[in-house]
Amino acid sequence: MRKALYIGLLGLFGILGLSSCRKSTSITYRTMPKEYVLAWEEIYGHAYDSVPYPVVALDLYSKGLELDADHHMRGTGYNLYISDIFVPVSYGEDTLRLVAGKYHSERTAQPFTFLPGKSWDGQPTGMYVLYVENGKLQTIQMLDSGYIVVKDTTSMFKDIEFTLYYKNSYGSRATYKPHFQGYLRPWEKR
Repeated sequence: MRKALYIGLLGLFGILGLSSCRKSTSITYRTMPKEYVLAWEEIYGHAYDSVPYPVVALDLYSKGLELDADHHMRGTGYNLYISDIFVPVSYGEDTLRLVAGKYHSERTAQPFTFLPGKSWDGQPTGMYVLYVENGKLQTIQMLDSGYIVVKDTTSMFKDIEFTLYYKNSYGSRATYKPHFQGYLRPWEKR
């Protein structure tokens, strides 16, 4: 009986030893970037008849990802997209661009707000992060709430800090805090 137990254990250790010699495949965990280096400000103007405020969207790109002349993504990296940002009327003038201030995600369509992210039958809307590899979409991370702080560094440049929330792959709440500093390239979409 003892001999059979020793032979069985030796066999088990042999199998475990051989299985550890197999080539292992590592899983690379990608974290969303802390900095975005390229940004477009999509200008929609007065896009909604029922909302008296202009609407813009932010379209940001991490290092390694960019838009070509036809506005198609090229390269490998991340794209942070936030649509339906409601811009206040500034000093009696109708400003169609993002102004300095703190914007919160909510569905009121009031100044200094933006719509939270949501998935409609698998299509992302509101705010989300795309991971693109060699110009092909790999993953989508929906962002469900948060706030944005926009500061003017000069008349042409913005400093934007984001605090955005989402459910991670474990189902728990996570915080994403990226940053952008630079020129917001205008893109008239109206």
